[in-house]
Amino acid sequence: MRKNKALFGALTLAATLTMAPVSGAIAEELRIPVGTQADRYQGSFPKTGMTQDSVRSSWGQPAEIRGPVGEPPITQWYYQDFVVYFENNRVLHTVLKRRQ
Repeated sequence: MRKNKALFGALTLAATLTMAPVSGAIAEELRIPVGTQADRYQGSFPKTGMTQDSVRSSWGQPAEIRGPVGEPPITQWYYQDFVVYFENNRVLHTVLKRRQ
């Protein structure tokens, strides 16, 4: 009789655990219409390795310049839609600004 109670308890516990929601398995699905996925990426932006002179000649004078800061010196150039990060005189990254 004692074995039956233990077996019944174990089966009840197993059934409860298998029916309980698993937090990692539940996720929210984010849908972005295909036509809008590439909207912001259609334009051209400064590429890695470009010089400051070539960026200035292609995109004009930035609205703001911050830096240089640190070693190696990092400078940030702020344009309307993006920020360009330079190490010394060369582009490291171009980051799009958030739409507001």
